[in-house]
Amino acid sequence: MRASRRRFIASALSAGTVGLTSAYGAAARRQARDGPTPEPVDVHDLDRAAAAPVLKRDAFRSPVIIDSLRLLKKRSEYFVHVRSKDGAEGVSVINPPRGEYLDKIAKQLVLPFFVGKDARELENLLWELYRWNDNYKLQGLALWSPQAWAEFAILDMLGRIAQKPMGALLGDVVRKEVACYVASGRRDTTPEAEVEYLRKLLEESGARAVKFRVGGRMSRNADASPGRTETLIPLARKTLGDAIDIHADANSSYDPPQAIRVGRLLEDINAVYFEEPCPFDHLEETKVVTDALTIPVAGGEQEYSDWRFRWTIANRGVDIVQPDLFYYGGMIRSIRVARMAAAAKMPTTVHISGGFGFVYMLHFASCVPDIGRYQEYKLGLGEYGTWIDPPISVKDGKMTVPGGPGVGIKDLKGLFSGAVEV
Repeated sequence: MRASRRRFIASALSAGTVGLTSAYGAAARRQARDGPTPEPVDVHDLDRAAAAPVLKRDAFRSPVIIDSLRLLKKRSEYFVHVRSKDGAEGVSVINPPRGEYLDKIAKQLVLPFFVGKDARELENLLWELYRWNDNYKLQGLALWSPQAWAEFAILDMLGRIAQKPMGALLGDVVRKEVACYVASGRRDTTPEAEVEYLRKLLEESGARAVKFRVGGRMSRNADASPGRTETLIPLARKTLGDAIDIHADANSSYDPPQAIRVGRLLEDINAVYFEEPCPFDHLEETKVVTDALTIPVAGGEQEYSDWRFRWTIANRGVDIVQPDLFYYGGMIRSIRVARMAAAAKMPTTVHISGGFGFVYMLHFASCVPDIGRYQEYKLGLGEYGTWIDPPISVKDGKMTVPGGPGVGIKDLKGLFSGAVEV
């Protein structure tokens, strides 16, 4: 397998159709994008960055013993509610639709572990949870999403106790508003209909940047419809104008030669970045694309392994790392990735699930210094923004970071009114 993969990479690197052997090949393109070739990354520097404590434990003088963690449902929303023995409370809002089928893992393998534990030891507890009942055998979205639900609820409780927003528990708050792009998420449109949809999203959201999808999603080079990508990319720039920044997401659609062809089209319109061009676990092939293009390549939303992120960062497999705050297991794990990326002078632009996820993104962005130019916003402000006190707002393409304790939800009693335990 490895030998054939190396042959494939060598073939891609030598393919005249994508121009990788030209004078303006990988090395020249990297220098044009990044300036002089950076010094090699020392993996020990990455390890040290990731090992540094994240949670500000000294904000709590007394133990915070967890008395209960419950999975609740209210209409279509799922929550985790945590309560300490002293009566402190916290909540997390679950990424849809994962609560519908990961509830048993949460109730049997994740939530019970924390009962009776000191919430101040959260970082160490995450490692012990990984080992508990052989949970490591489930590593991936099935384990990390329920872990994130528990972590977010505990962090919310700790923030309420300390009277600090979540970001202030995990680092220094470096920004109170965040520039966002709005994402389409569609492939069922013609290029003309997609551009019109993007224009409406911009009007609705107040954002000044967009992201649309190219390719066919894990499609082995097939487009969503014939010629859609090649038409959509220049049409979006022509219609939306130069004042709107553009991102594109391939969702693992391409092999390296085709990804590079599409990447060149995105370079022509000065796009911000090209997300997940190759199958998400094809790390070496993604690096081929990263080396070949001047446009930054982003990836990591499906990643679940610390060590694979470490490899990607150390080898510059992408230019922008994108852990998903739910799929990767929460704030603490994602901040460790951001610290490794910072040691390599790379930004971390987290991927978010839908629903309430943009609120967790805002807290992450508040305390991580290098988050890139824009963060993702999948709408939901009208539905969720009023849960926060003061309400989240959007002005001039920027969203305000919640400043209240924990995640910022004020009325827990009202939130849980009518909820039932799962």
